[in-house]
Amino acid sequence: MSALSQPATSQRHPLAVAVIGAGMAGRTHANAWRQVGTVFGSEGIPPIRLAAICDSYEPFARSARDSYGYERAVTDWHDIVDADDIDVVSVVVSNALHRQVAEDLVRAGKHVLCEKPLSDSLENARAMAELEANSQVVTGVGFNYRRHPSVAAIAELVRHGRLGDVTTFSGRYWCGYGVDPTVPMAWRYRGSQGSGALGDLGSHIIDVAEFVCGPIRSVRGGAFATIIDKRPPALEGVAGGRGMTVSAQAIETVENDDIAVFNMTFESGAIGTIVVSRVAFGLPNSMEFDVFGTQGRASFDLARSGEIIVDDTSTPEGFSGPRQVLSNPAFPYYKGGSSMDFAGVGRTQIEQFTYQARAFLDQVWGWTKGFLRCRPLRTGTEQCVSPMPSLDLRRPAGKPLISSDTTVITYPLQKLGVRHVHEYRGLHRLSP
Repeated sequence: MSALSQPATSQRHPLAVAVIGAGMAGRTHANAWRQVGTVFGSEGIPPIRLAAICDSYEPFARSARDSYGYERAVTDWHDIVDADDIDVVSVVVSNALHRQVAEDLVRAGKHVLCEKPLSDSLENARAMAELEANSQVVTGVGFNYRRHPSVAAIAELVRHGRLGDVTTFSGRYWCGYGVDPTVPMAWRYRGSQGSGALGDLGSHIIDVAEFVCGPIRSVRGGAFATIIDKRPPALEGVAGGRGMTVSAQAIETVENDDIAVFNMTFESGAIGTIVVSRVAFGLPNSMEFDVFGTQGRASFDLARSGEIIVDDTSTPEGFSGPRQVLSNPAFPYYKGGSSMDFAGVGRTQIEQFTYQARAFLDQVWGWTKGFLRCRPLRTGTEQCVSPMPSLDLRRPAGKPLISSDTTVITYPLQKLGVRHVHEYRGLHRLSP
């Protein structure tokens, strides 16, 4: 993406940022806010003041403060809400707390970037969207993989018809953070079916699927599996249920899914499949996808994030076949996105958060020609409930969608007779 022109000087007042949550993802947000002024400072970004880090576990808050250069560490998120010197807040806490924290921040007049998924239930998600619709602040939901230059480049190939008409999408997000049964209980393992691996990992790959291929119309053949149904209690200071093990007896019940799989049909008529797992042995963080069209195909592998694989009809006869294309300044977000912006350097998952921070700041100061905007809360929802294994998201005849941008899919929890929610987000095309 080419360098952007400098915004109006009237908009160059300092913006004070805070992060609520100092676990793995919270520290990543903290780093992104620190880096955004460094990476894009030459483009006239208003000064960023790193105001505060909050975490209920004080050692986490202090550690993140010291590591990333924030002014203060607090243990009560209400201190962030009440602070008069904070403008922008990242909410990076357990999903069940998103609504309460975000609502209080919005009412206090603060701009809110909330980690995905938006919330843990349809009721809470709708309430958050309604609140935002009647507020004067900027809000957004973090789906950072659409900021990866290689993923965004494939989306552009599809948008420009380089692959022909898309026919098939296959996406996998496999992690092994939960494969060890001695990994302690944490919020990731609580909540209804669908809020586990599907909500944690599936939300990412589902967003990528729609970002590349357009909105999902229907899903079917869904299945969940809980492989490790008991875990030991968490020790003090364990964040997120990743990596740390304990020797205590496994007595707490895992409530949600370790593995999820489903098939889908896009509004374009293309079909696809998604498989996610948090118990994939030997895979610390593996996200891959393939997209096939009538005139080509493209593939992405996070483990080889400095390249994409492309095969299309543009190659001379006799030389067709898959070819490696190194990420380069022609890819979105690449040029000017780091101190080394030449082909072959690549980008990482961490840098995606910096580009996300920049995109959100573009919205806060009203820069209309900036990066692809973060997803707003107020784009509306469509509730579609149907028995598994078939779930049709097509609206009834004569009934308009509240919005075509956001789709909330609820599945019945068969054994308990209750419903759980998973949020899908629609396609936002890259700026030309």
